[in-house]
Amino acid sequence: MKNIRNFCVIAHIDHGKSTLSDRLLEHTKTIDKRNMVDQTLDNMDLERERGITIKSHAIQMLYNHSDGQRYTFNMIDTPGHVDFSYEVSRSIAACEGALLLVDATQGIQAQTISNLYLAIEHDLEIIPVLNKVDMESAMIDEVADQVIDLIGCKREDILLASGKTGIGIDDIMTAIVNRIPAPKGDPEAPLQALIFDSVFNSFRGVIAYFRVLNGRLKKGDKVKFFHTANEYEADEVGILQLNLIPQQQLEAGNVGYIITGIKESKEIKVGDTITTYANPCPEAIKGFEDVKPMVFAGIFPIDNDDFEDLRDSLEKLQLNDASLVFEPETSVALGFGFRCGFLGMLHLEIIQERLSREFNMEVITTVPNVSYYATNTQSERFMVRTPVDLPDPNYLRTVEEPYIRAQIITKPDYIGSIMTLCMEKRGILTRQSYLTTTRVELTFEMPLGEIVFDFYDRLKSISRGYASFDYQMIDYRASDLVKLDIKLNGDNVDALCALVHRTKAEAFGRRICQRLKELLPRQQFVIAIQAAIGAKIIARETISAMRKDVTAKCYGGDISRKRKLLEKQKEGKKKMRQIGSVEVPQKAFLEVLKLNE
Repeated sequence: MKNIRNFCVIAHIDHGKSTLSDRLLEHTKTIDKRNMVDQTLDNMDLERERGITIKSHAIQMLYNHSDGQRYTFNMIDTPGHVDFSYEVSRSIAACEGALLLVDATQGIQAQTISNLYLAIEHDLEIIPVLNKVDMESAMIDEVADQVIDLIGCKREDILLASGKTGIGIDDIMTAIVNRIPAPKGDPEAPLQALIFDSVFNSFRGVIAYFRVLNGRLKKGDKVKFFHTANEYEADEVGILQLNLIPQQQLEAGNVGYIITGIKESKEIKVGDTITTYANPCPEAIKGFEDVKPMVFAGIFPIDNDDFEDLRDSLEKLQLNDASLVFEPETSVALGFGFRCGFLGMLHLEIIQERLSREFNMEVITTVPNVSYYATNTQSERFMVRTPVDLPDPNYLRTVEEPYIRAQIITKPDYIGSIMTLCMEKRGILTRQSYLTTTRVELTFEMPLGEIVFDFYDRLKSISRGYASFDYQMIDYRASDLVKLDIKLNGDNVDALCALVHRTKAEAFGRRICQRLKELLPRQQFVIAIQAAIGAKIIARETISAMRKDVTAKCYGGDISRKRKLLEKQKEGKKKMRQIGSVEVPQKAFLEVLKLNE
């Protein structure tokens, strides 16, 4: 155990985690030059296309140190985006140390700080690394001062490195050996192992990744999971390299995988404890907190017959992404589907994309919203996940919406435009502090519902990409919210219904009506698109009827023949308006979300 080191790599988006991980894999010869590709550990096409890490990736490396000892490094490369911070918290729970990467050209950013606090909460040994020091725009001294202010280390503790050219890799290896403590644990105690991730393999079932805290796990052992209390046999255990490498046993301090032949994704839960059936450990390891979704949206199959397939796909995705939560729901417009909870808009987009690529499921996503608390006139307080659940105004006393504390780190040049954006989103500035002369941190309290749609994109464009953003939930506060109904020819479309602040309801309703007018195909009858609050119509657009030329076949002859045909068409139009239903194409649901573009 004294030669094992477990560590993760944490940083803000695009500070070079995956590239630095590639150099560490090369240096330890875990992967040969022939198989080397950029972002080796990012094994999803989606990750490579977008240049972001979506999933944490664990890998074991063997390192021969200059003191003649051979060390086992278990490294976890983590995502940097705020929407995947749950992946980071799970990785941190399985480690004793962390490499904190800071881009020497950009300095400390919001996610750097929040990931650092996560690591400090778990008492991890932090090794600060300045990456991209080979670039001309690198501000090494300035960024080193920021790191010293942030974590209170000495200047000589900060390592200089470049993931692209391989500068400083030897120093990082030596620091991992010397600074990160070896894992503690008793190999002779009853088995106690923490599941920190899992994947589904269509041939072998569920593969769980775990960290052994105490005891040892042998191939063929009878094991049980605390959460389900079911008994399984360890068909295969092993270590995680680029491929799964089977072993006879894994001891305390090590990280590996277990295959038990479980085919049902419900039987395994990330954060659960594995122990042996014959000699169980007395208590479960304190796992991670249950994830709290921030954004909710309905996901519906295009064809209702695919409902069960969609359920299977979501369960398998949930195995690999424990922050996804879902429950069945029905919609008048869309039929049977699921109400899904996500950590943010990027998370929603990625899940939708993964459903399409990995499971070939094409889905319709409804307007995203956050969860609210409502109190009715009988003083009963309950959670409202969808606008449809909100009682009528006559029975409603108050609605409370979730508030967040948003931290924005930017250059002083953009303070004015960022403040304007946040005020427009009903934000309250609580703190403004200068980290250095060129970096300022703004702290706002604002409603979560206001940042769901387009806040992040607009923040990036007004700050030319320089602002970084991170947020934490604070509490729920009473607010003047109203339910905005969208009606087509008098019928409510529940999938387009939204909860908005009263001051913004009219503008929002008008924009949705205008957008639907552009998107809906014309019919042979007039379509009225209305936005309403209760019984009051606040906006209306009309799509005029498409005229079918019924007199085209009449050439010459008496005018009464044409008149007769036109009268017949007029009667048909009247009847069609009474019974005509409006088909809303899938594109319309997706496009309505992009109101501010």
